[in-house]
Amino acid sequence: MSTADPARFRALMGRWATGVSVVTAEERGQPYGLTVNAFLSVSLHPPTLLVSLSNDADTTPVIARTGRFAVNLLAHDQRALSELFAKALPGPEKFRELKVLPGREGVPLLEGTLGSLECRLVQAVPAADHQLLLGEVETIAEGRDELPLLFFRSRYGETDAPERLRLPPP
Repeated sequence: MSTADPARFRALMGRWATGVSVVTAEERGQPYGLTVNAFLSVSLHPPTLLVSLSNDADTTPVIARTGRFAVNLLAHDQRALSELFAKALPGPEKFRELKVLPGREGVPLLEGTLGSLECRLVQAVPAADHQLLLGEVETIAEGRDELPLLFFRSRYGETDAPERLRLPPP
């Protein structure tokens, strides 16, 4: 059993800047999605990625049932999207005012992102109160060539020029 203090763990992990993405899924015509910063590339051959989703997120069981999801990489000016998908709202409600594109398998893709990766679920690994979802990337859509939305010290990074990113101070 771990003796690490969860509050100290969270504080230290907050010192690690991460990109922000939105994982989306679809079931019976209803879109679902949530904000994720626990996302990484696993392999190039075949292209495979990993996302960590909470067991209690409404999107997690949808992915388990359908075997499909997409990762939408957010640009620096898409903080509002990140905040929307971080809310505890029913999945379809998050999409009410958004323009989305249907992916190859019907998974909703968010417009205006840096790009999206459509995946087929190849493995779900239980990990504490989360599921680690391994997805084989089947379709890649490149979007805008912009700076990413970053999260650091529980706050978003900001741009002060087209090629400069400012992270929040301690």
